Amino acid sequence: MKGFLEGFRKGFQEFGHNITLIINSTLLTPVYFLGVGLTSVIARLFGKKFLEKDIKKKGSYWSDLNLKKKKMEDHYRQF
Repeated sequence: MKGFLEGFRKGFQEFGHNITLIINSTLLTPVYFLGVGLTSVIARLFGKKFLEKDIKKKGSYWSDLNLKKKKMEDHYRQF
């Protein structure tokens, strides 16, 4: 009886693992293509570049963030 229950439990674990793989693959694949693909198409239409790939001979590849010191009052209630 104990061997039967262990085999039953192992079978259910394998079944659950297989179902998880199938469900995750079928759900996440369309979400990926819709989310990432659609974002990529819209970004290309509007000319947005998320990553600078231009390789030019520069002294530095640092991009200036234009961070300036703020007044102390600006740090309160930021949201």
